[in-house]
Amino acid sequence: MKVLLLGEYSRLHNSLKEGLLANGCGVTLLGDGDGFKNYPCDISIQPKVFNNTLLKYLKLGLFKITGWDITQLERGARFYFQLSNLRGFDVVQLINERPIKTYPSWERYLLKRVFKQNKKIVLLSCGADYASISYALQHKEEVSILTPYFENPNLKPYVDFALAYVKEPHEKTHHLVFEKCDAIIASDIDYVAPLQHFWKFKGLIPNPVILNEPSWEQEEKKGNIKIFLGINRGNYYTKGISFFEEALQKIKKKYSKKVTITKTENLPYATYLSLLNDADIIMDQVYSNDQGYNALENMALGKVVFTGASKVFLDHYNINEDEVCINAEPNVDYLVEKLSYLIENPSKIFEIGKNARQFIEREHHYKEVAKKYLVLYQSLP
Repeated sequence: MKVLLLGEYSRLHNSLKEGLLANGCGVTLLGDGDGFKNYPCDISIQPKVFNNTLLKYLKLGLFKITGWDITQLERGARFYFQLSNLRGFDVVQLINERPIKTYPSWERYLLKRVFKQNKKIVLLSCGADYASISYALQHKEEVSILTPYFENPNLKPYVDFALAYVKEPHEKTHHLVFEKCDAIIASDIDYVAPLQHFWKFKGLIPNPVILNEPSWEQEEKKGNIKIFLGINRGNYYTKGISFFEEALQKIKKKYSKKVTITKTENLPYATYLSLLNDADIIMDQVYSNDQGYNALENMALGKVVFTGASKVFLDHYNINEDEVCINAEPNVDYLVEKLSYLIENPSKIFEIGKNARQFIEREHHYKEVAKKYLVLYQSLP
């Protein structure tokens, strides 16, 4: 089976590619590297002309004056010139309704070309999209990336990227993709409820995570507790990073001789990974029910991760609170309390980290998850 993976967020498609290859598939991954993270792709549409030369100043000036991001056009152009290489696949899987990340009319034109010259089309609900943002706007009482905006409308500029998915230009893309696709998959629990009423929705397939094999060992914690917070300025508010920063300030004062706190910003993926290895506790995100990809990779390393782990997540996987990760709530005192308990009981760090690793092996192993995708692909008419 030949599979084309279109787009990349947070290394999901890279990990799935490895799983599909291990199961005997031929796989091609096209993407832009997901910005500064710079994930590898077989075919890259990463903007280079206006990002890595003096022309970037022209780009910034044009954006300031007109609101046009010319790198979106460059992505589309790079994709266009690859169309001849994007034909004859048994399955084309989109990471999102907007996998190319160009302007809406251009996106639709390019996607139509891809749909026409291939067979089965599968759509992942991953990241912001029309269904998830529409659902969040209609269910403001439920946690979502729009929660900080609902609580403070002044934060609207920081969620405009998400609100754009429910505006007419993208809504047309949404309807096109939903009409042409053969199946829709939720990549984690946060996307399940928004998709329930779509008849093409085939349920949740957990994110695939590559595990260091064949063996993995974790050592009991000794010395200072090392806490890591990696900040991506682009989602600072939608992930609730300010709660982590305030909580860590209090922890630093309270346990100055027991903790080492590392805070970084906008690191490439390879550099980020090198800093993770020495950490014990990872601060990930607040506004979610389930773990995103970054949290899962950290759990696979046996880290204690503060992330989404709501009751709906616990019930789905039949696990207990604080068993495999810590549910991060938008409450500084709560976060300080949870961190304090771990610092004063370092054996719990070892226990939760071990449980986290076993959970990833059980529910997110990339080879086993790839098999679930294959079952779906083969079931499509």
